[in-house]
Amino acid sequence: MKSEMIITIGDGRKVDAEFNGFTIHTDQSVHAGGEGSAPEPFTLFLASIGTCAGIYVSSFCKSRGIPVDGIRLVQSHFTGESGRGIGKIEITIELPPDFPEKYKDAVINAANLCAVKKHILNPPEFVVKTVTK
Repeated sequence: MKSEMIITIGDGRKVDAEFNGFTIHTDQSVHAGGEGSAPEPFTLFLASIGTCAGIYVSSFCKSRGIPVDGIRLVQSHFTGESGRGIGKIEITIELPPDFPEKYKDAVINAANLCAVKKHILNPPEFVVKTVTK
């Protein structure tokens, strides 16, 4: 099965992705030569990790009738040993005081089901090619 995302290059440093009826806009920061009009692609990549974990936490809680008010995920990024790139990503699930104690480990397990994380841990094959149209 194949699905396609169409990437178009715009003015300046803007690049958009169209998929399933949505357009995702990206730009580079002013420092990197863009206008800073949209998130950078790498920012969206990082956001996909935390928001994916958040979906699983939300689903876990809602399926058990646990209110999600007051639940927040904080994603922290740590520089790699080389001083470049990201060497560790940590997600802290902040729970309200009345969150059921018996579900604290289970909510971590739910966050770990994130499909984005699973794809990072078991990456797909990447193929980049050209065609003339």
